[in-house]
Amino acid sequence: MKLLLVEDDDHVSAALSAVLRRHGFDVGTARGGEEALQELLHGRLAPFDVVLLDLGLPDQDGFEVCGRIRKLTSTPVIMVTARADVRSRIHGLNLGADDYVVKPYDTGELLARIHAVARRTSAEAEPDGRSPADTYESLRLGPLTLQIPTRRVLVNGEEVALTRKEFDLLALLAHRPGVVFRREQIISEVWRTSWEGTGRTLEVHVASLRSKLRMPELIETVRGVGYRLVAPPPAV
Repeated sequence: MKLLLVEDDDHVSAALSAVLRRHGFDVGTARGGEEALQELLHGRLAPFDVVLLDLGLPDQDGFEVCGRIRKLTSTPVIMVTARADVRSRIHGLNLGADDYVVKPYDTGELLARIHAVARRTSAEAEPDGRSPADTYESLRLGPLTLQIPTRRVLVNGEEVALTRKEFDLLALLAHRPGVVFRREQIISEVWRTSWEGTGRTLEVHVASLRSKLRMPELIETVRGVGYRLVAPPPAV
């Protein structure tokens, strides 16, 4: 697996690169955002499978780099950073990051997350592979409309931009409003993995949906079980 490590601390980069290579990764490195973008451009003939992106880069903020990467390629991006606040997690995922790992981290966990996002991307690239949302008809719940074929979401007729996983999560819950989906079921169907570490990512995506749709009561947390969508009243 070919991996691009974007990290400006030479000691951290050297140590992590050595670990990754011992586990069979072909590792390329970049010390800043512009260098990372050039590596991705030049690697198109043999593209990278995953990007590990530090946020504290010397030439530009990692969030900006992630946004530019996402315009350039669909290569999975894992943000690896000391910024542990939920707002930063949500912002990173909204920009298109596939996962978010907070320093200091366990190396085994990081390796598991790398393999997890690579597996998900590989499954989604299969010719007949479909996301959970693709199996549903278009849905309308009060002021909320999901146009499944075009993957668009509208609230009171105004489009709301969602990430791929946010849309899949919302579509899964909206297909059966009022029904409680277990966390394990959601993670299996939306993230296509059974790894428990995805649970935190699920929480962040739920928080992001509540914020973007401006309907915090739409997705209800069922403590100890999972989540359900509470059908909103009809639009006035």
